[in-house]
Amino acid sequence: MSAILPTLVPIALIAVAIVLILGLYNMLKGDNPNRSQTLMRWRVILQFVAIILIMATLYATSA
Repeated sequence: MSAILPTLVPIALIAVAIVLILGLYNMLKGDNPNRSQTLMRWRVILQFVAIILIMATLYATSA
């Protein structure tokens, strides 16, 4: 399990960055505001997952 966590952290961070860029692009383009709102909600969820993974990795490597 502890070998999987360090691999998942960069994947989660990349996912957050991609959703953030898509949301900002959609807002700047002035397209569908509902889509921008949905993408920003997904960004918050992915950030939460990334933080949980980071904390779990720190816990697993310190023990």
